[in-house]
Amino acid sequence: MTVALINASPKVKGSSSGILLNDLKVCLGTRVDIEEISLRTGKLTADIIEKLKKADTWVVAFPLYVDSLPSHLLSCLKQLEKMTWKSRDLCIYGIANCGFYEGNQAEPALNVLRNWCAKAGCAYKGSLGIGGGGAIAVSGDTSGNAGMRIQIFRAMKKFAERIVKKEAEVNKYATVAFPRFIYKIAAQHSWRTMIKSNGGKKKDLSKRLDQ
Repeated sequence: MTVALINASPKVKGSSSGILLNDLKVCLGTRVDIEEISLRTGKLTADIIEKLKKADTWVVAFPLYVDSLPSHLLSCLKQLEKMTWKSRDLCIYGIANCGFYEGNQAEPALNVLRNWCAKAGCAYKGSLGIGGGGAIAVSGDTSGNAGMRIQIFRAMKKFAERIVKKEAEVNKYATVAFPRFIYKIAAQHSWRTMIKSNGGKKKDLSKRLDQ
């Protein structure tokens, strides 16, 4: 069994999607062969296509962008939809992470992935929706089974078992292991720090595009 771990974050490094895929890789262990793939643009290279062909299971990890998939990932999926080598034997799983505290905020985006599978002729097997993406990004890419990612890591272990067995299940959701109000305070501090570093002011955070 070969599993393609597809990082569809546009970030070159340090993405939450990459950290979550690394946690999944740890949980899968040596039970499967793994192809690691990075999708940062809307163009599929010949090398990426060859790696995808080798896998009978794909895990697509992506950040939530305006409650949906990033546009470059949608472009790649449109290209893959036309490929003739896919079949119902190809199993698709997803991992969506979002800046919202609640992981189920990713449900609409995961439904997009489910609908793509139906149109492309692949078997959608279920996904993980992960909340607290801002905290994941600063939690590092090691020790996934401890600290603020412990609840996510537990969900990832069960997710890995389903992947190894090619089992289908309803989408599951998890978030970081600390209270929502603390996450909110940390997020607000981060936004204020970023806007100041870019020459803005705190009040600019309340501006709207139509103002």
